[in-house]
Amino acid sequence: MLWQETTIRGRQVQGYPIARPGMTVGLFGGSFDPPHEGHVHVSREALKRFRLDRVWWLVSPGNPLKRHGPATLERRMAAAGALVTHPRIEVTDIEARIGTRYTAETIEWLLAHYPGVRFVWLMGADNLAGFDHWQRWDWIMRTVPVGVLARPGQRISARTSKAAQIFGAFRLPASDATRLAHADPPAWCFLNVPMIDVSSSEIRARGEWVA
Repeated sequence: MLWQETTIRGRQVQGYPIARPGMTVGLFGGSFDPPHEGHVHVSREALKRFRLDRVWWLVSPGNPLKRHGPATLERRMAAAGALVTHPRIEVTDIEARIGTRYTAETIEWLLAHYPGVRFVWLMGADNLAGFDHWQRWDWIMRTVPVGVLARPGQRISARTSKAAQIFGAFRLPASDATRLAHADPPAWCFLNVPMIDVSSSEIRARGEWVA
């Protein structure tokens, strides 16, 4: 995996994934507690169906205000790194490195430090259902294209969400999914994707992953 330097507070710092102007990069955020094959499957589908050059996993740092936080960032990063073998899926701890707490802040930072790169925010239908509770969610919709990947049958939650209703006129049909990364925002696309029947919460419930 290749990494580049970037400038933070006037200093050149190494350890950031390389993306050149003109590249399309899907941003897949989450706690990944633990990461599993379902995450890899969704990432592969996003690469293919949105025609992306890369997908970056943004493994979020733990929230010290939560009583029951996720496993340590180091452990989740190591597990994700061991799981991901696809050459165009990259595991990153960017949010911990730059100190952002909210998705909008992360996107803002990435746009400033990767000029010319076309970022696409990736999320599931459950995230879209509550997207209007995210900080500056409407700014996100107006700033980067958004790709929603969900199990067949989850279309109702997408249709009834506040974000879907407000930005309904800017939704691309699934048949045009390959155009999403190059569409001028606001632009979003909802795709039905057959999912692998596994979730992080189920893995934790079975005692196979202890924070």
